[in-house]
Order: sequence, then structure tokens, then C-alpha cells
Amino acid sequence: MGERIKKAIGVQGDFKTTILPMINYSYANMYMGGAGYIISMYFTIFLTDVVNLSLNQAGMVVMFATVWDAVTDPVMGIITDRTRASSGKHRRYLLIGIPLMVISYTLLWNSYGLNGTHNSAKTMVYFVLVYMLYKTAYTVIGVPHTAMLPELAPEYNLRTQYNSVGYLFNSAGMVPAFGIVVVILAAFGSKDNITSASKAPFLVIGIVLSVFFGIAVFLTYFKTREPSSLDNKVDKLDVKYIIREYVLVFRNRSFRQYFFMSLAYQFATGFYANSKVYYIKYLANQYSKYALFNAVAGVAEAAAFPLNYALTMKHGKKKCGNIVTPLMVAGLAIGLIMQSGGSFFWSALMMLSMLLYPFGMSGLGFVSTNIFPDLTDVDELITGRRREGVISTFSTLIKKSISGVMAALVGFTLQGFGLVTGDTVADYENATGQLFAQSASAVMGVRICVAVIPIAAALISLILLKRFRMTKDDHTMIRAAIATKHKYGSVALSPEEKQRCELISGQKFENTWLGQNNNGEAHTLETNENGEYLILLELKAEKEKLNNG
Repeated sequence: MGERIKKAIGVQGDFKTTILPMINYSYANMYMGGAGYIISMYFTIFLTDVVNLSLNQAGMVVMFATVWDAVTDPVMGIITDRTRASSGKHRRYLLIGIPLMVISYTLLWNSYGLNGTHNSAKTMVYFVLVYMLYKTAYTVIGVPHTAMLPELAPEYNLRTQYNSVGYLFNSAGMVPAFGIVVVILAAFGSKDNITSASKAPFLVIGIVLSVFFGIAVFLTYFKTREPSSLDNKVDKLDVKYIIREYVLVFRNRSFRQYFFMSLAYQFATGFYANSKVYYIKYLANQYSKYALFNAVAGVAEAAAFPLNYALTMKHGKKKCGNIVTPLMVAGLAIGLIMQSGGSFFWSALMMLSMLLYPFGMSGLGFVSTNIFPDLTDVDELITGRRREGVISTFSTLIKKSISGVMAALVGFTLQGFGLVTGDTVADYENATGQLFAQSASAVMGVRICVAVIPIAAALISLILLKRFRMTKDDHTMIRAAIATKHKYGSVALSPEEKQRCELISGQKFENTWLGQNNNGEAHTLETNENGEYLILLELKAEKEKLNNG
């Protein structure tokens, strides 16, 4: 029965050597999915409506911390790539990051009596520093965890399976974390309206969730195994070396295509995420349904997973993005017409938006996640080295910097258009018993941030996705060629295979590490009667031996 179920859903490999290692690796995804999910939903509204920072100040808190996060990522990438340890390059850093994460996530939701109304500068500085500390902890855990994947899952479809299990564990972190937040807010009487009186429940939320996430990361550290890196060869570390490492990354055509596609996708999701809570609370005036809307959005995103997975396994890693992204655009477009009020029609339309956007958004997200590990193999084709840390952090350096700027842009845009938040709104509504009416200009600012910019960016990302070239057959051939070169010193490819390498890498074949003859006679790629590359079968046997060890 187990084999029939696996075949039906497209899972390849046995439980002990394939599925169990996926589960062990993915425990940390409960932290990376759940912690970020709660921050994206509640942190900016916590800063503006609980701590009473202005929209500008809240945006700058997020911007400074995110830019700091972007700067520390490359440092962590170089550290992991240069690590020599019998336990591997990455695992030890998960353990180091746990106490740092627990402390910083707790501090993130506690103002220690600081309030933007009475001392906005000191309050802002505190949250900038605490958020930077949390971002450092996230980097110490997240960069090694991401960089570990290409080594644990070298095969094309196996990486999709790892990422798919990781996606499920993201949800396994998001759902209980969201439930914990809702229960605690309800217990303190802050479920339907978050105000400056909501400090106590957020402190409890920070403590409970930090312990929950810490346990998840520890499970990955304790149960995951990766190859020894004691024979890792590294060059002298200096500024010139660091610059050269990151210049080499952008020589990779596949990386450039992925980078700009995922950057546009990040613009779409970033502007939406940073303005969503203000969209629901101040434009639509439906904040009493905020928890319900987010629960529906989570279900919609999860419901898209089987379709995304099936399309990816059957038709390649681009297909799901091409098919479901138009639904994302349709969900965003509702923000162009949404009106204030809790009538059945507008509530139903908002609910439709909460269904369409996450379902469609999941397609491009699934594509981006699954393409990324393959870029390390194209980089090795060019350089001859495994540089998972550098590859992952070059991308995040730029994207996180822009993400931080987006958070500030949303804050400045909303405040510039005249959106009113915090105690001003709460005091008016408490005194009059009526909803606070935002100006037409403020409403337009919300629409720009929650719909206009995200729609344009999503369409650009979809166009760029169509330009991405690498297929499963390309990736398998490249891996076989790299393995042959490592084993024999040189490899002989057919003119067609060389052309495919050039198309994917953007480099003349003879200018790449793969195209250089380092050791006499070149060896061709050998296959068995089923067309499988023999050298990849050897590597698979070695990996299974490691998992069984």
C-alpha cells in the first residue's frame, strides 16, 4: 500500500534512505516558515498600533534590520563554504543559532515600557537593534540550512521532493504558530482589535513561539547527516578573494535568469505583505476577520501544493508557475476595487482575494525554490568548486536589501498619502462608536502598495520565467559531466552537449572548468542499458551508504 501511495503522488525512493532524511532536514522549516509568517502578519501592526511608532518609523525598523540581514548573509555563506569538519560544513551552525534565536525572538515582541508616543527615537532604536539581532540569528541558521540541500539531494527530482517536504513543514510551523497567536490574543481580549493595551499577549507570544521554533531547529541538527568537509580546499581569505567569489556568481547565465525572476516576484509579494494588514484594517475595515482571512489564505496556499508538485514532477520546474500565476494577479486586482464596509458582498470579495492570491502566488514561489539548488551545479560547471553558501547568499544580499527598502517605501508611501494609524484611530472610534474614515488619498496609497505595484511585478516575473532554460535532462547531463571530470580529470562531451552547457552557463565551453583538460585522455559519459549515467549511480550508492551509516 505504501508503494502504491508513493507512486500515486510521485514520491521516489524508500523510506529509510530517502524519505526519512527529507523529514529530518525539514524540521527547521517549521522555524523558517512559522517565525517569518507571524512577523509578516503582526510585526508592523505591533509597531504602529501597539508601540505607537509612525508608519515611517516602522518601515525604517524593518529596512535597517533587513539590510543588515542582507549584509550578514554573504559573510555566513563564506564561513560555511570554508568550514572543515567531520560532521560537514553546515550542521554545527544550526546549534549555535538556537539560543540567539530564542532570545532575540522573545525581545522582538516586548517593548520594556517604551512607547513611540512618549519617546519615539529611543523606541525605534530599540526595535532596530533587536530586529537586527533576530536577523543575525536567522542568518546563522537559515544560510547553512539552505546551503546544505544541494549536497543532501544531488538529483533533479529529489531536490523537488526535499523542497516539497520542506514546504509541508513550513505549513507545519505556520499553522500551529498562527493558532498559538490567535489563542493568546483571544485570552487577553485582543483578538479583534490590536491597540496599545495589547503588549502583554505579544510578550507571551514571543516566549512560547521562540521555544517552539528552537525545538524544531534542534531536531534538524540532531537528526541530519551530511558528508565530511575535512578535505575542503580553500583559498586565502581577503577582500580581493571575496569580491572575486561574488563576481563569479553572476557569470552564471542561469543564475542571472533566476535572480531577476525571483527579484520581481519578491517585489510583488513584498509590497503586498507589508501593506496587507493596513489594506484589511483601514481600507476594507474588516480587521475583525483578519484571523479568518489569514487562515483561509493559508489553506489556499496549502491546497495549491499538490497541483504544483504534480506539475513539477511531470512537466518540469517551470510549469506550475506558468499555470497558476494568473490567479495571483486576479487576487491582487481585487484590491483595485475594494471598498470600506463589512457588507456581505465586500466580505465575500475579500475572501475571494484571500483564496486567489496565495493559490496563485504559490506557483512562482514553488518554481523559485526548486530552481535554486540546481544553480550550484551550473556554478560548479564554470568554477569547479561547490559554493552553495556563496550562491545562496549573493542572491539574498541583493534581494533582502531591496526587501528592506520596500518595507520603508510602503511606510513612507502610506504616510505620504495620508494614512492614519495607531491610537488616533482607536481613540476616535472609542469616542464616537463609528469607523474612522480614511481620506481618498490614503485609500489610493493603499491600493498602489497592495495591488498596482504587486501586479506589475508579478507579470514581469512571469515573463522572465519563460526565459529560463535548464531542464531535467540538462541538469542530469551536467551532473554526470562534473562527476566524470572530478573522477578522471577530464571529460569529453558531444558537440550537442557542449552547446547545452554553453546555453545554460552563458560561457564558452572551453573557458569553463568543465571544458579544461587537466589530465590526459578525456572520458565520455557512460550509460547503462536504461540510459542512466553510470557515474551518477555510483554517487547515489555512496549517498545511501552515508544515510545508512
